[in-house]
Amino acid sequence: MTSFRRLYGAGPLHLIAHLGLFFIAGWSIDQILGSHKIVNWLIWFLGAALLHDMVLLPAYSALDRGLRRVGRRGSGPGARAPNAARINHLRIPAAVAGILLLVYFPVILGFSSHHYRADTGHALSGYTRNWLLICAGLFLASALVAGVRTTTRRLKRR
Repeated sequence: MTSFRRLYGAGPLHLIAHLGLFFIAGWSIDQILGSHKIVNWLIWFLGAALLHDMVLLPAYSALDRGLRRVGRRGSGPGARAPNAARINHLRIPAAVAGILLLVYFPVILGFSSHHYRADTGHALSGYTRNWLLICAGLFLASALVAGVRTTTRRLKRR
């Protein structure tokens, strides 16, 4: 095992996992090329990459920078930066909510086809409410975890 690890650089499970993922990626590319919809796929892929790199990345980076600036204690050059764990209690639920919105935005915002019920067997109503409830639950759970952490930290100081 040590000779394999020295030769390969990681354990055999790492190699097996990567081979499996390469197989899945190859199968996916075969499916895209076999359906003759490569142009459609390229447009969506490039559009998503450009949307992320040109719009979303600067937006959420600026939002995070603003959040860190607001959370800074005191003022002036000697002000302490906020604790990363505190910021993460906002970052993580916001990221999960954003990913859910990104994946389900057509049904959340009502942009789905009028054939949605016939195509999927699901009603179009309720997605916006459910997304908002999930977001509220995520932020509430994060606030509870932050509260428990703060309370235990204060109790340990005593």
